[in-house]
Amino acid sequence: MSKTLVAYFSASGVTKKLAENLAEAADADLFEIKPETPYTKADLDWTNKTSRSTIEMNDPASRPAIAEKLGNMDAYDTVFVGFPIWWYVAPKIINTFLESYDLSGKTIIPFATSGSSGMGKTVEKLRPSCSDTTTWKNGKLLKNNVDKKTLTAWIESLNI
Repeated sequence: MSKTLVAYFSASGVTKKLAENLAEAADADLFEIKPETPYTKADLDWTNKTSRSTIEMNDPASRPAIAEKLGNMDAYDTVFVGFPIWWYVAPKIINTFLESYDLSGKTIIPFATSGSSGMGKTVEKLRPSCSDTTTWKNGKLLKNNVDKKTLTAWIESLNI
């Protein structure tokens, strides 16, 4: 049986709750992607052109440092990667996470939370951060209050 991980970044706690529920529904391990320097409320002010998140998202080369690395990525075959949508894509820290491991032969399944936007070009922007042999399943935008039955149905539809 394949081993599954739910890795997530959550700036405000919304994605964290969803990731916890998804890990339970998928019988998966859980790992929080924490920034080396935590984001403050001011850092997350998308209306401020000089806020940390705005600067990061406007720089294609930006790779915010992660506080700690998962020591046993080799143990997993399938990795759900969760995050809030920022500027219609994943926050740059997700690229940092993906680029920190050899994900060759693994299956990546993105999931996201958003107040209003969809997944946009998220997967297209994340693929270059992984090996050509990484398999990508269709990502899904999920509401933070999605029930376990809906999560289980989605997991089953992925045929992992």
